[in-house]
Amino acid sequence: MTRKTDDVVSRRKFLIAAGATGLAGLAGCTEDSVTDSGSSESENSGSGSGGLSGAIDIAGSSTVFPLATAMGERFQKQHPEVNVNLQSTGSGGGFANYFCPGQTDFNNASRPIKSEEEEKCSANDVEPVELKVATDALTVIVNNDNDFIGEGLTVEQLKTIFSAESKPTVWSDVDESWPDEEIEIFGPTDASGTYDYFIEAIIGEEGPGHRQDYSATEQDRTIVQGVEGSKYAIGYMGYAYYSENTDAVQAVAIDDGDGYVEPSLDTALSGEYTPLSRPLFTYPAKESLAEEHVAEFARYWMENSTSKEIVADEVGYVPLGDDEQSEMLDKLESAIEDAN
Repeated sequence: MTRKTDDVVSRRKFLIAAGATGLAGLAGCTEDSVTDSGSSESENSGSGSGGLSGAIDIAGSSTVFPLATAMGERFQKQHPEVNVNLQSTGSGGGFANYFCPGQTDFNNASRPIKSEEEEKCSANDVEPVELKVATDALTVIVNNDNDFIGEGLTVEQLKTIFSAESKPTVWSDVDESWPDEEIEIFGPTDASGTYDYFIEAIIGEEGPGHRQDYSATEQDRTIVQGVEGSKYAIGYMGYAYYSENTDAVQAVAIDDGDGYVEPSLDTALSGEYTPLSRPLFTYPAKESLAEEHVAEFARYWMENSTSKEIVADEVGYVPLGDDEQSEMLDKLESAIEDAN
């Protein structure tokens, strides 16, 4: 286990804290952010004019939320007449309640869109355009006083802890040498792409499913607080939120059969951190890309998707490589052309 992290500088505490207030009228727990902060001269500025105006409405993944906030605040600084309205609703919650009904221009997601979501979008004449924006290292966390796990957890032990089939109640049910103390579990709700990805990677999509007797929330800070508050707690979240709380909790190294590997930007990029490294996405609606300010924001995000300064140092994810960025920009430009 580790409490160390890469040299993640910055204002990520501001980005995460910016979502502390729920938006009135939204179902479930949400976060919102409309920010205005300086941008580096080295950042790409997009190809649009300085006279852009209008609103851009974004919902979806809490994991992608800090990255979307970082891009939105910079874009608004360059285009003060554009309002980027950002909500953290969970990937599935965003698709179901906002994006597919046509209420938002983008949906952020920490897993690919599902076929049933595509069908719902299609029924409302919404065509999502899948754009990869970064790579995450989904991170399992335990209390700082946990002194019994040792090197970390195997994938099989994680499956045992979180599976609806086994549902151990005390740590000694997982390993008889561990304490006979109740396991306290914290994690995202079933509206979260992080929840969906954890099932896919650890429990198996054809498996018994995720246990439901745990403290579920769309607020990552609540997961951190829950694990911080109990020696016998465990939880999981996106790497960016862990990296802002390395003093509060410790990350668990995972053994997928080739030894224990700690979550980090380097191990996610190298492919060593399996099976919990994952792609992150944003989905603009093709119809919204017909509006110049929406198209220019999408371009801006993709043009800065390779930025180590923004994506890695500030937010805590792995930036796209040049080839991936080129592929995403080509896809975006094609969608913009089709929309007009």
